[in-house]
Amino acid sequence: MINRLRHAAAAVSLLAFLSPVVMYGQSAPAQPARSDAAERILLTAGRSTVVSTDFDITRIAVTNPLIADAVVVKPREVLVDGKGAGTVSLIIWGADSRKQYDVVVDAGVSLLQQNFQDLFRGEDINVSVTENSVILSGSVSNNDVMLRSAEIARAAFPKSSIVNMLQLPGGSPSNQVMLQVRFAEVNRNAFLQAGLNLFANHQDFLARSTTQQFAGPDFDSEQPDLLKFTDFLNLFFFHRGTGIGGVLKALQGRGQLQSLAEPNLIAYNGQEASFLAGGEVPIPVVQGLTGNISVVYKEFGVRLNFTPTIAGDVIRLKLRPEVSTLDFNNGIILSGFRIPALNTRRAETDVELRDGQSFAIAGLMNNISQADNQAIPLLSKLPIIGNLFKSRADRAEQTELIVIVTPHLVRPLDPDDVPPLPTNPGSFIKREEGEDLGTQLSDAPVPAAPAKPLVPGAVKKPPPQR
Repeated sequence: MINRLRHAAAAVSLLAFLSPVVMYGQSAPAQPARSDAAERILLTAGRSTVVSTDFDITRIAVTNPLIADAVVVKPREVLVDGKGAGTVSLIIWGADSRKQYDVVVDAGVSLLQQNFQDLFRGEDINVSVTENSVILSGSVSNNDVMLRSAEIARAAFPKSSIVNMLQLPGGSPSNQVMLQVRFAEVNRNAFLQAGLNLFANHQDFLARSTTQQFAGPDFDSEQPDLLKFTDFLNLFFFHRGTGIGGVLKALQGRGQLQSLAEPNLIAYNGQEASFLAGGEVPIPVVQGLTGNISVVYKEFGVRLNFTPTIAGDVIRLKLRPEVSTLDFNNGIILSGFRIPALNTRRAETDVELRDGQSFAIAGLMNNISQADNQAIPLLSKLPIIGNLFKSRADRAEQTELIVIVTPHLVRPLDPDDVPPLPTNPGSFIKREEGEDLGTQLSDAPVPAAPAKPLVPGAVKKPPPQR
């Protein structure tokens, strides 16, 4: 029994001694080596680099090919191309290995920064690019460098928005621009009409001369002794004894119309503002094959669109003034609707002004003249009396528009700086005797004084005017 126990113990000891040897002698499956720390690869958009590995490549993957793309060129080399700004991951697999990279693609800021350093020496211009915008920061010495830097950045990145944060020495802290605009339009018209119609209504004969330019008398077919007049024109003469008469058209007229608009607009730096003084005209529109008619409203009147850009003490303005009026003479009739045409005058310009300076857009003139002459052949060629067989109508119209613009750098008012509201010192319309329109204050009503009994025979005085 004791011998058996000794043999069992020896066998267990032998197994315990041999088991590590057997375990280490076995070929365990190999695990792929991995590295959690990703290496960084810096690239510029439009450039490439080669990444080498110490193992044969079996597969690669890139998270976003629009930012960077990769292709295997040799068993142990990968060509990486930078395409757009951003960061992507590049993973490379081998038979028993794997490696990961962070590819950081710059959008070419280094090249733009170098261009600024070459063009504007001594200026502190920093460039940073995001996915959809280019930011310029730093400080420059004058307005020209500030504006041209933004133009160069806009040309280099036409699809990105440019944020110009360059600072000028002594620049204004205000980022708001108030634009005082004055529209003045003068419309002058004149016309002249002249013509003579002769007629005779005798018991033996009837006679009439007319150029058909102005209405003349007609003879009644049922009662030949009667005449029908649709218009006596200006001068009418008829001799009952002889039955001879004449109708003269001689009319001259002149008119003048002046319109003025004075809008004050405030816009933030780089933001567009607009103004319209006018109205909307309805225009019917036929919808497709169904034939249904819908109404679309078209704006007309005095319009102004402007975009300010503050560059230190200089304000750059992009202006687009427009004046449009309804023209029923050149309109059309569609499905029973009378649609007027629009007479439009428009200008578009860029200007640079300092605070308080003004500029004018003038010369927007429109001259229209029309002359209609009619005459009776042969008779109108006779000397002296030939003018009796002629008629004429002349019409001329002249419209002139001028726009005066004055920009100001403004800031909001503090509560203590708010001025009082305007008051009216006198009545706008002449009031009748005994009518009391009040003190006409627009900022606050005046409390009524307690009524006092009148002394017999006294006259109540009107309230004082302010």
